[in-house]
Amino acid sequence: MELTWLSAFAKTWLEGVQQARVPHAVLLAGPPGVGKRAAATWMVAQKLGLSDAPCPVYPFERPVHADLRWLEQPEDKHSILIDQVRGLVADLSLTSYEGRGKAAVIEPANAMNNNAANSLLKTLEEPPGDALLVLIADRTGKLPATIFSRCRRINFHTPAEAEGLAWLDKFQPGTAWADALRIAGNAPLAALQAAERLDTTASMARDFKALALGQASPVDIAQNWAKLEPVFVLEWLSREVLRAAKASIAGAAALRGPSIGDSVLQRIDSRNLICYLDTINRLRGQQGGSYNVQLALEGLLIDWATGLRELSRRQIPAGAFGN
Repeated sequence: MELTWLSAFAKTWLEGVQQARVPHAVLLAGPPGVGKRAAATWMVAQKLGLSDAPCPVYPFERPVHADLRWLEQPEDKHSILIDQVRGLVADLSLTSYEGRGKAAVIEPANAMNNNAANSLLKTLEEPPGDALLVLIADRTGKLPATIFSRCRRINFHTPAEAEGLAWLDKFQPGTAWADALRIAGNAPLAALQAAERLDTTASMARDFKALALGQASPVDIAQNWAKLEPVFVLEWLSREVLRAAKASIAGAAALRGPSIGDSVLQRIDSRNLICYLDTINRLRGQQGGSYNVQLALEGLLIDWATGLRELSRRQIPAGAFGN
């Protein structure tokens, strides 16, 4: 099924293909669940003549082709390594098997360690032959500036709530999608997963609210949350705190989530919410397995239980609301 909110992107890309004005290196950026991987799959399939679809679709299958390389983080490693990138660079220098050029996808690009990223720079700047490199980043904060300067960045945004709900209703009729889409931050593909975990997120919302009211132990809650996937927990926390920060600044009660009531917001300085959000996002940017999940959650939840008062001395980071 076509990802309708990507139709404008797809139209612009196909026009570039027809005019031979497609960049050789592209960075797809945006929050999880907006279709970046579907778009990358569509782009390389177009490049290699494997698809004539007018727009990225979901679900999708990663194409298999002699001229395509898909680079990702090994299961037993915390990052994409320099040897992987060197192998990719060597492969791109070879002659195309079918004469349509080469294509490569790196995902997530923010998982490259410094040496791997540096080894890619020359290829991004001067790609061999007719090559297309697509980098995918859910979070761009850890990517070196040298990567940005050598890629055309395409930002994917969440669609309007009405468009997201319409797509989800068509994809799977008869499901109450509103709560799942809200939990997913209006990202439709993330809402598909969120719908399966509504009970879990509802329980987390109750825990988070009880902490702020002094009715629960941060250590006990951290112990329970540590049993869940760290990525899931931190993304939920980030979305809830971002929504609360926006509500606090804008004074719009409708923006806050059910886990953070008005009485809680009134006691917390909006600047401290922004600092807290930055702390969560910095943790999200770390590679899995590189930190103690339960201890990290304890620190975050103790801060929340104490009304973020200890954050008052911290500097508010630039772009705290960004990716």
